[in-house]
Amino acid sequence: MDQKILSLAAEKTADKLQEFLQTLREDDLTNLLQNQAVKGKVAGALLRAIFKGSPCCEEAGALRRRKIYAYCIQLVESGDLQKEIASEIIGLLMLEAHHFPGPLLVELANEFISAVREGSLVNGKSLELLPIILTALATKKENLAYGKGVLSGEECKKQLINILCSGRDVPLTAEEVEFVVEKALSMFSKMNLQEIPPLVYQLLVLSSKGSRKSVLEGIIAFFSALDKQHNEEQTGDELLDVVTVPSGELRHVEGTIILHIVFAIKLDYELGRELLKHLKVAGQQGDSNNNLSPFSIALLLSVTRIQRFQDQVLDLLKTSVVKSFKDLQLLQGSKFLQNLVPHRSYVSTMILEVVKNSVHSWDHVTQGLVELGFILMDSYGPKKVLDGKTIETSPSLSRMPNQHACKLGANILLETFKIHEMIRQEILEQVLNRVVTRASSPISHFLDLLSNIVMYAPLVLQSCSSKVTEAFDYLSFLPLQTVQRLLKAVQPLLKVSMSMRDSLILVLRKAMFANQLDARKSAVAGFLLLLKNFKVLGSLSSSQCSQSLSFSQVHVDVHSHYNSVANETFCLEIMDSLRRCLSQQADVRLMLYEGFYDVLRRNSQLANSIMQTLLSQLKQFYEPKPDLLPPLKLEACILTQGDKISLQEPLDYLLCCIQHCLAWYKNTVIPLQQGEEEEEEEEAFYQALDDILESITNRMIKSELEDFELDKSADFSQSTSIGIKNNICAFLVMGVCEVLIEYNFSISNFSKNKFEDILSLFMCYKKLSDILNEKAGKAKTKMANKTNDSLLSMKFVSSLLTVLFRDSIQSHQESLSVLRSSSEFMRYAVNIALQKVQQLKETGHVSGPDGQNPDKIFQNLCDITRVLLWRYTSIPTSVEESGKKEKGKSISLLCLEGLQKIFSAVQQFYQPKIQQFLRALDVTDKEGEEREDADVSVTQRTAFQIRQFQRSLLNLLSSQEEDFNSKEALLLVTVLTSLSKLLEPSSPQFVQMLSWTSKICKENSREDALFCKSLMNLLFSLHVLYKSPVILLRDLSQDIHGHLGDIDQDVEVEKTNHFAIVNLRTAAPTICLLVLSQAEKVLEEVDWLITKLKGQVSQETVSEEASSQTTLPNQPVEKAIVMQLGTLLTFFHELVQTALPSGSCVDTLLKDLCKMYTTLTALVRYYLQVCQSSGGIPKNMEKLVKLSGSHLTPVCYSFISYVQNKSKSLNYTGEKKEKPATVATAMARVLRETKPIPNLIFAIEQYEKFLIHLSKRSKVNLMQHMKLSTSRDFKIKGNILDMVLREDGEDENEEGTASEHGEQNKEPAKKKRKK
Repeated sequence: MDQKILSLAAEKTADKLQEFLQTLREDDLTNLLQNQAVKGKVAGALLRAIFKGSPCCEEAGALRRRKIYAYCIQLVESGDLQKEIASEIIGLLMLEAHHFPGPLLVELANEFISAVREGSLVNGKSLELLPIILTALATKKENLAYGKGVLSGEECKKQLINILCSGRDVPLTAEEVEFVVEKALSMFSKMNLQEIPPLVYQLLVLSSKGSRKSVLEGIIAFFSALDKQHNEEQTGDELLDVVTVPSGELRHVEGTIILHIVFAIKLDYELGRELLKHLKVAGQQGDSNNNLSPFSIALLLSVTRIQRFQDQVLDLLKTSVVKSFKDLQLLQGSKFLQNLVPHRSYVSTMILEVVKNSVHSWDHVTQGLVELGFILMDSYGPKKVLDGKTIETSPSLSRMPNQHACKLGANILLETFKIHEMIRQEILEQVLNRVVTRASSPISHFLDLLSNIVMYAPLVLQSCSSKVTEAFDYLSFLPLQTVQRLLKAVQPLLKVSMSMRDSLILVLRKAMFANQLDARKSAVAGFLLLLKNFKVLGSLSSSQCSQSLSFSQVHVDVHSHYNSVANETFCLEIMDSLRRCLSQQADVRLMLYEGFYDVLRRNSQLANSIMQTLLSQLKQFYEPKPDLLPPLKLEACILTQGDKISLQEPLDYLLCCIQHCLAWYKNTVIPLQQGEEEEEEEEAFYQALDDILESITNRMIKSELEDFELDKSADFSQSTSIGIKNNICAFLVMGVCEVLIEYNFSISNFSKNKFEDILSLFMCYKKLSDILNEKAGKAKTKMANKTNDSLLSMKFVSSLLTVLFRDSIQSHQESLSVLRSSSEFMRYAVNIALQKVQQLKETGHVSGPDGQNPDKIFQNLCDITRVLLWRYTSIPTSVEESGKKEKGKSISLLCLEGLQKIFSAVQQFYQPKIQQFLRALDVTDKEGEEREDADVSVTQRTAFQIRQFQRSLLNLLSSQEEDFNSKEALLLVTVLTSLSKLLEPSSPQFVQMLSWTSKICKENSREDALFCKSLMNLLFSLHVLYKSPVILLRDLSQDIHGHLGDIDQDVEVEKTNHFAIVNLRTAAPTICLLVLSQAEKVLEEVDWLITKLKGQVSQETVSEEASSQTTLPNQPVEKAIVMQLGTLLTFFHELVQTALPSGSCVDTLLKDLCKMYTTLTALVRYYLQVCQSSGGIPKNMEKLVKLSGSHLTPVCYSFISYVQNKSKSLNYTGEKKEKPATVATAMARVLRETKPIPNLIFAIEQYEKFLIHLSKRSKVNLMQHMKLSTSRDFKIKGNILDMVLREDGEDENEEGTASEHGEQNKEPAKKKRKK
């Protein structure tokens, strides 16, 4: 049969073939076709013959074709055919498709669609035919029956595409592409996760025809939502077994899709531009449902691999991060915003999430992460300020957005370092490069990061040791502080890598003999660090208590015994090197003396070596004969080179070091020694040191100032060499006195004689100190400010204060009365405590032993605070000062100052330990209640402390105005301000504090401007965390208006008395400027909200979905904005009518009014946007516009006239009375004050312009409330101009003999010209 068909087909005409085919049944044909196709024989030829015998012009032929088509499709999909045969059949079907009549094409297409729906297409080979069918359908011009209606071929195609969406090879119009994209995107949620990447790939290919934006938006939105859902599932109930998608699978799919998109962007840059545009808008609106998500951030970071987009992407991410932190700061500082804006996830957390997700083979993201991390650290690290110090706060209190951004950069790098091995070397290299090359700028943040990296994996970093040793080569060129921190950071590596340690020692030895002083100091610092960290066998284990590295990380070498022995040799070698430093400059010796105590404490076996060194050094300057006074050779400590005189031996620091080492040895080593052979020898050696210190004490007490040649008649001027020498000697003697005071106290055991010695030493110190202050005061030199750091240790200061103020043991009282009898000594003790706390605030550590140990400092701080708090609360300043009038501050006032400094230092450096700190202040010693104490919250403890200071302030305020101690009041308010930061804003204690502060402001009137300012600042800082301060501002503005009077002198202002603290003295500029700055903050918040709303509206208009519901979610926000602006409007209404003194108040008010109008304009423009969709504006907005027209704009113009008239009157008086120079400054001031006026007028006119637009769009006449603005056009009046010019000519002819009559004529002419 097949042969017959083929032979008939070979004839020229197809008539016989048609007749033969009509005689056959359908099954015969299909069976025949199947046999030929399966056997792989002449299926193609047979198919051609059948088509030839079935022309589409005849109905029977067309139907036969249609059935053959349907059967061939089934045959191809069955999978029984060879690939070549199947391709040949499909090729033939494609060629013949356009012959079909329209209705049959529709049927064929529908069959395909139903096959796709049922999922009966096994291999999808036949789908290649569908685009051809659809294309053929589009060419049919006749109307076709489709469904219940009649459509053209083109419309049919659209309908089919709508149903199916597979239009890659079909030529589509822009609308059809959009249609296909939407349909495909809507399918994502119904598909298996693994099936999405191929579809995404096809969509990206399709996007080259248009709809790039829709494709990207759809993909990003889908995966962002999936991420969010996934996170909620993971953070939700742990018992949930039903997790939609396993985490790993989701991340791998996301990774694949990101790669697809990046590949598509490489081929089509327009797609990249669209991506950036879309995410920029999302970032600017900062809205949670269209914000950056972990997926989109990962996508952006991958795009950084494309050179063209790298800078733009990193810039976008950088600005998004900082904007996110600024928003957070704004939200945290305002309860008003917190109530309106829901909590959102921030970009920073998303980026860290990307780092976490990148563990799933997201290698394409890591490079971008590293670049972003370094960009954030470089851009927002600590900045250098003028005096060379850096602006830094401790990481726990990095409140500013920039500091947060820098911290985020460091976190990104650290976490990436932990996860990705391949990138570690690069991160380390870049960090070290910055440390080495940026010596002049602050790099503490990079050193912190380096320290964290090393701490995480010292063993892993062995492979990168070459980079570290390379950095060592630059040590001698780096600043000392950088060297110390760098070596401290890499110290764990030195324990692991012997080669690194050896290379460091070589570098340090070279540096020891470098020309630069800093290089030699760096060498000493490096050697001391090595001594501290390489323990010698037999050293006390307790001495390692503060080692900063866990044992397991470092204890690599198994032969620990051998190591300790090797360490001993190594340490003794270093000691030899350090001994050579004792012949170098004073600064180098000083470093050594300051470091020895720490070495001793960590490495006790080196005690003998260190003490021997110190003793032999001391003997050079010690006078051994017991009768000779003074006991020290001060001359030997001073180096004279020609005219230049400098200190060579810091003898006071040498003695200080000896004293601390000796005390440590007595307390730690001697109790542990039990009958060892060397004991006697060692004891004799330490006894010798004790005897020397004893002898120096006794002889120092006997010595008069004349013995040192430092009496009142001595020369202390800085201009003569004798004066410089005497100054150096005086500071040495004072330092030695301090060291001996501490030494004698430590060995006193409350002996009366020892305390008398201490007082005698103090008197010697005091005399010298007085002489120096007196001479410095006369000479008015810088020496007056230069107080040397006290040599007393913080531990001693805390013990001394405790003994002086809190020791009530009976047996101690008699001896303590010696010290207590001298109020000078007590004041000195408190002053030193203040100095130590100030040092901690400025540098983060204190001088003296354990000064670098945060835990010990914290312990001492707690002790000192407890004593100062007790002293201040038990003996108030008023009681103390009424007793006797002495020069300087009273002890109570000093205690209060100390408390103020301590509270701020603790919040700066010890934020996590606040609970512990407050518990330590609780003086009641109830040991049994300790467990209960643990439950007391920080807020409750803080409230208890606040009450004590509130009582003190109330007592102060109840005194008469002339007895009012403004310094103490100011300190109390500062203390209350810093304590109130610890209260939880939602707690009743916080509300109590706010109402108390408000009451104080309402009931107390003081004329002290500084006190008033700090109290009002406290009130505002509390109020914004409770609710918006607009009503408070309105009340204050009424008070200010009442006190200062009206700009129209004929108007009598009714005095309101909301706040007694507002009086004639404080109303302006103090309170006026404060309220204006608060109003500015409120306007900033409102502006932020309006921008947010605008973003949401533009987003909704793009999507054009749920237009009826667009206004509903925003209603509370809109209402709040209108309320805020309405109240602010009444606030400005009061201030603008107030007769403010010219100067900063007028200036600031004009600027703030300008901001007010700008914000009103922004709101009007927002409603212009909203009007398009909702078609109206709310009633309260109309009221606001009415209020602005009646209460603000008219008085603004009056105020402008008032300011201008004031400046004119100033001109006239100036011209008549003052010198030209004074007139010039007055004119400059006038110019400065009137400069904001044009800006304000422009802002008002802009507001009115947009109101006109809004009136037209909303069909509400908003301009009926607006009065016509003052006309400010001008015209030149010729006659007046001629008159003025004539007068000028006459004046020149008269050559300065201008009569008074001429003067009078000239004035009005000027005035007119000004107009």
